[in-house]
Amino acid sequence: MPVEVEPADRGKPVDLEGDDLDGNAVALDELRGKPLVINVWWSNCGPCLAEQPDLNEAFAQLGDRVDFLGINIRDSSADNARAYVRGQDVPYPTVYSPDGTALLPFAGTVNPRSIPSTVVLDAEGRIAASVQGRVPTTQTLISLVEKVLDE
Repeated sequence: MPVEVEPADRGKPVDLEGDDLDGNAVALDELRGKPLVINVWWSNCGPCLAEQPDLNEAFAQLGDRVDFLGINIRDSSADNARAYVRGQDVPYPTVYSPDGTALLPFAGTVNPRSIPSTVVLDAEGRIAASVQGRVPTTQTLISLVEKVLDE
């Protein structure tokens, strides 16, 4: 079930820096200004595979009003993660964090054992909503993001 956080109750902006699957630097503070959907996944995760079409569709429907970013954990090689991205047509970048350290800024929101997980950050980079486990439907994610867009 999604958990939503009212604007007045949101904490500080989430800071995260890492490298994407191509070795390019990614920093969340450079993605401020519009909502950001972050999806935590692993290439051998059945629910991750099941939800990826919903994420791709939400990405397509929301267009340039929102940014998306993946965080890959548990994969022992970036090659495995890149194969997943190619095979699932993931249209957005992914931070590669095999040891899960990229999840530390989300402590209390994302349980490292709950994969997949999805977090919606507001335009200021604060946690506005989260889903532990698979996003139920494309529309669920779009509705969470649209609430943040309407703020």
